[in-house]
Amino acid sequence: MIREVIFVSGFDSIIGHEDVVEHLKNAIETGKVSHSYIFYGDKGAGKKLMASTFAMALQCEKDGFEPCQTCDSCKKALGKNHPDIIQVTHEKPNSISIDEIRQQLILDVDIKPYNSEYKIYIIPEADKMTPQAQNALLKTIEEPPSYAVIILLTENVDGLLPTIQSRCIRLDMKVVDDALVKDYLMEHLQVPDYQAEVDASYAQGSIGKAKEAATSEDFAKMTENVLHILKNVNRMEVFELVDAIKEISQDKQNVNDYLDMMMFWFRDVLMFKATREIDNLVFKQEINYIREQASERSYEGLEKILEALEKTKTRLRANVNFDLAMELLFLTIREK
Repeated sequence: MIREVIFVSGFDSIIGHEDVVEHLKNAIETGKVSHSYIFYGDKGAGKKLMASTFAMALQCEKDGFEPCQTCDSCKKALGKNHPDIIQVTHEKPNSISIDEIRQQLILDVDIKPYNSEYKIYIIPEADKMTPQAQNALLKTIEEPPSYAVIILLTENVDGLLPTIQSRCIRLDMKVVDDALVKDYLMEHLQVPDYQAEVDASYAQGSIGKAKEAATSEDFAKMTENVLHILKNVNRMEVFELVDAIKEISQDKQNVNDYLDMMMFWFRDVLMFKATREIDNLVFKQEINYIREQASERSYEGLEKILEALEKTKTRLRANVNFDLAMELLFLTIREK
């Protein structure tokens, strides 16, 4: 549903991850750049952005620890056509073969950089390398040319061989506070306050996921559809709920996004019922509907709905019939 968006600029524009940024800046400034790194974190945590920024800074002709973004090298990096920054790709979605590692890295690394100090290889989804591919790469990591820098990006560090892990510097990309994500969206992408609140909550600490949501028409449409259902679910006829289920079923691959938005809504209702405060609500712009549902629903009923949402996620992961799972969920939501 949401396309991936990578906004490369400089370290100063990266939100959160201060310890990782400090480590990489220090490595550049002191000249103690490792030959191999593992950037580890959840999807959308900013691994590609961090790796791309690091690579651009290493190759920058101004020799600073921040990429200048104006020299020929930086311009090539920004245009994704830098000959000495290579992103390893793979054809099969769930596997990186030994042939792909050999052709794109092992056989290429002995060729000296074209016009840079370093030759940098970025391997997204590195845990998808087959054991054979990892073992082949290990030899290069153990005895790299002086100019080689290999950066492995992964959401699953345990998918990498222990021998690979032990020879790389591991940098963990932790989630970013929602308030920082919201501020970034408002300041840099001019996202309105209300939408930034929703995007930041949906992103759950992932600045990349928040950017994707903020720039996606599909996400805005999904939010609109979910809110229509949630605001009117108590007044909707059975046939209208069936139609709503059919509409969601057309976007099954993103059903967890729908369920997450529903959880935010009912947590808002529960929080308002308990505190009568608006400031910490995700959907504060819909306060009239939230206030109405808080008065109509019991604490026990709201807890049951939140449990039903978690159960629905579990059922769908277990490949339970989609329509049945959603019908059971809506029946729970309809009960006062």
